[in-house]
Amino acid sequence: MRHNKWLLLVVAIFLGLVLAACSSGSDSTEAEDEEKILNIAERSDIPTMDPIMTEDNVSTQWIDTVYEGLYRQAPGGEIVSGIAKMEETEVSEDGLTYTFHLREDAEWENGDPVTAQDFVYGWQRANNPDNGSFYGNYLMSGKIKHSEEIFAGEMEPEELGVSAQDDHTFVVELETPIAYFDSYVTNANFLPAHQEFVEEQGDDFSLSPDNIMSNGPFTMTEWNTEEGWTVEKNESYWDAENVALDGISVKVIKDADTRLSNYDVGELDRVLLSGSQVSDNQTSPDYHSLTESSIFWLKMNQESVENSEYMQNENFRKALAKAFDKQSYVDVNYGNDSVPVDFFVPANFAEHPETGEDFQTGSDVLSYDVEAAQEYWATAKEELDFDEITLTFLSKDDDVAKNISEFMKTELETNLEGLTIEANNVPWSRQLELMRDKEYDLAVSGWGPDYIDPISFVDLWITDGENNDVGYSSEEYDEIVESVKGELANDPVARFEAMREAEEIALEDAVISPIMQRKTSVLFKGNVKGLDQFNPYGNNYSYKYVDIE
Repeated sequence: MRHNKWLLLVVAIFLGLVLAACSSGSDSTEAEDEEKILNIAERSDIPTMDPIMTEDNVSTQWIDTVYEGLYRQAPGGEIVSGIAKMEETEVSEDGLTYTFHLREDAEWENGDPVTAQDFVYGWQRANNPDNGSFYGNYLMSGKIKHSEEIFAGEMEPEELGVSAQDDHTFVVELETPIAYFDSYVTNANFLPAHQEFVEEQGDDFSLSPDNIMSNGPFTMTEWNTEEGWTVEKNESYWDAENVALDGISVKVIKDADTRLSNYDVGELDRVLLSGSQVSDNQTSPDYHSLTESSIFWLKMNQESVENSEYMQNENFRKALAKAFDKQSYVDVNYGNDSVPVDFFVPANFAEHPETGEDFQTGSDVLSYDVEAAQEYWATAKEELDFDEITLTFLSKDDDVAKNISEFMKTELETNLEGLTIEANNVPWSRQLELMRDKEYDLAVSGWGPDYIDPISFVDLWITDGENNDVGYSSEEYDEIVESVKGELANDPVARFEAMREAEEIALEDAVISPIMQRKTSVLFKGNVKGLDQFNPYGNNYSYKYVDIE
């Protein structure tokens, strides 16, 4: 009987262990099921993951997700500490020297500490003309000490006005005070770089997850060209405990109906809407309309290989600029409450430093007016002696971009006699290349600010500027912008008025034709938090702060 009791005891223990194991396995599965993975779609692939080569919002969004600089942008546009402890930053009385104190617990994903020398190398790399970072030139020249001379080949990259006092003290010297400096340094070109890793990768740096060294909230684990990518929470990140998501899975889906179908069956947690999808879904509890600080415009390339003679004619450009219905453009292509505009610095973006008045007071120089457009067209025909002309219209190859191409073709050909528009729809990365090389006639593109200041828009059209891909040149405009960045730096009121004057000159010259200040219509699941507003500058979202409940 005693043996039977022991046998029963052994069997009971065995069954208990089996049940415990089963229970443990079940809990593990539930834990895995409860992983917080955000599933979303993008309309195009990432053109680059190299911080110094980015020039588009897709690249900068995902670079920001896997890297971190001195400061970062929190929801609502608040600038908060990143690798630098913001509350300890020192600024000289003349505003020309910033001393940043870095946190000692910041690490790269391989466990190496993030040091001041990593920032020195990262900034020098962006400023080295041999590396081809035109955005680094655009952001740094005339601002960071010696940057302009380095890009001109007159000084070495090592002479840039940045230094490491010690492992955790980074010093920046400026050419002139920068009122918006805190938001300025959140840009991707001011990220640190792990020198040993970058040089070890050579030309392969940033081309795949294995060639990327993260120091931010997430690490990239998969990237399949034109298909999608995945990022996972970076456990080496200094603030990992405050990163709610375990990962983000991104699909590249160019077709709007396919994106929405994926959302409807639960494969996506967020989806962008376009056209009729907006009205069909506006009553959904998942629907949101998000205001952007981005302005979209028609670019008219004055250095067009085949049509520069025409594109340089002001009457020709004004005819194009005023010949299409901006409200119809919004209704047909977006179907939402994006706002048609006749300006290129966004409304509700910057205020007069004394009166609080909005930067925009209203301009109708380039407003939609078919009769005026046809008068300009007739004058241009007489001045240039032509009856018919064909222009190429460059755009992306996703469904929205193709609809825009067709809309612009119809509007311009209908209202301007003798004009033929030929569409050239290409992948997003190729469109960027063609615009940069000025190998196009017309294109629609947008610009979102890199920092909280109108100069982020006004600075675009200076002669030979890195982002001036329309070939505009005006000595008067250049002089005003230079004064804004130089002698007026410490006179906020005069500086504000000068930027207004510069915008008016560019509009009078029909540098571009403003179309709309965009609002983005999206659906996202009710349990997803932190996607209900766009950042006022830079990346649309800071995924560090997104959560799934």
